[in-house]
Amino acid sequence: MPIEPGGRSEPRIRLWSLREDVLVEGDPQDDRLVVVTRWGETKIEGADEMVWESLRRMSLGPVSLDNVLGPRGGSPEDIARLRDVLYRLAGSVVHSLGTRSGEGPMLSAVPVARTARFVFAEVDPARPVRLSRFAAIRTNDGDLVLESPLADYRVVLHRRIASRVVVGLNAATSVSDLAAALDFEHSLVGDVVSFLAATRIVLLGEWADGAAARVPRFVEDTDPSLVSWSHHDLLFHARTRLGRYGGLSGMVFPTAQAVPPPALVKRLEGGRRFRLHQPDLAELDTSDPSLTEVIENTRLCQELSDRPVTAKQVGELLFRAARIRSVSRASAGGSVTYEVSDRPYLSVNGLYELEIYLLLHRCADLPRAIYHFDPQAHELTMVNDADGELDEVLDYAMIGSGTSRWPPAMITVTARAARSSWMYGGIAYSLTLTHVGALQQTLCLAATAMGLAACVPAIDPGDVVDAALRLDWPAEIGVGEFVFGHRSESRGADGGTPIIRQ
Repeated sequence: MPIEPGGRSEPRIRLWSLREDVLVEGDPQDDRLVVVTRWGETKIEGADEMVWESLRRMSLGPVSLDNVLGPRGGSPEDIARLRDVLYRLAGSVVHSLGTRSGEGPMLSAVPVARTARFVFAEVDPARPVRLSRFAAIRTNDGDLVLESPLADYRVVLHRRIASRVVVGLNAATSVSDLAAALDFEHSLVGDVVSFLAATRIVLLGEWADGAAARVPRFVEDTDPSLVSWSHHDLLFHARTRLGRYGGLSGMVFPTAQAVPPPALVKRLEGGRRFRLHQPDLAELDTSDPSLTEVIENTRLCQELSDRPVTAKQVGELLFRAARIRSVSRASAGGSVTYEVSDRPYLSVNGLYELEIYLLLHRCADLPRAIYHFDPQAHELTMVNDADGELDEVLDYAMIGSGTSRWPPAMITVTARAARSSWMYGGIAYSLTLTHVGALQQTLCLAATAMGLAACVPAIDPGDVVDAALRLDWPAEIGVGEFVFGHRSESRGADGGTPIIRQ
């Protein structure tokens, strides 16, 4: 990692700083420093005044190594010592490209991975270059941010000139062609492209001879480990894992001091209410099949019969799988507390951000309508009884289940986003999807124990659900479905052995 100052052409210079969350602890008179980063502590033995002063100044903001090492550029020993320290701290060192005029950086590369390594090298001006297809641009605090799940750095574009170069890299080009197209100084475009290539957000390709002209080739486009990933899926994965996400992650309560905790359950005003049946747990304990029998006989049955479900079955299923068993209080630090609950399905730290809506098409004891389930009161509140909207959701359920008829009953699972994001940083939505799977599995096991059949549709109803359930999107979003009813007699041979309730 070359750090020798003075090697870049005028008027641009490389600048160095430490991430804002880095602490440099120690004393200039002591030859032992401790640098505290998001990745842990790094002990630097034998740190002299030059190393101490370099890290101190880098913790305050971007600096040129010319200024740190002095007008003579430092001795070879000084450069070697500083190179070693910065290499050990590479996952916390921010690299910036600035100008000698002191107007501030044009762009900065902020490390988001422990293993980040910034290797800066000149790019051949004729070589094909292009943004990675996984790259994304967003705004943050007045700057544009460029990031990719394949990159160990997040690039902040401080000035418009850098943003224009980035936009020009949307298709394969070269430094020479891009400089001409933008009417920018050739060396400026070369510096910005070389900087971005060091982060792996910009790809370096090769020219290959095509039928009529040279064709740009990039390894990313044919890499077997990448071609199966979509842009959104890989970015989502990277943003919800600490190793490739530079922000706060985990149980950090990002808004707890400014926003009160969201309510434990969603309560609807108005609408007809229906109390649900609550089975006797002692009776279930004696009559239920064993867990092994339930697991071994659980199948996702595609074809359900026209036979109606009953309100008693609906009540028992929701009681078994989704009721609130108890409520307690937890602390978010300081004087802030919030309510958590205990329910039959998994939810990390008991937050339970999921809501359940029941769509009844054929129920012997309840009107055909869409209902919201209150897991604390164990009751349903009618949300919508318009046939047209219910029919449209059931159409999607039928298509997604691969069946020839509407299911008698369907559950749509939603999530109140604020309930999870109030506690979790970076991983809130990832945990929500985990909770959806846990709820669907619990519903499936409970339905099997009751002698019912279940299916998880492979196609979601999309924004049709938002209107039918009267959701305030994106404060509350649809995240999963589950249909249940009675098994069709015409099921295939692999449909499992139904458990018959005594």
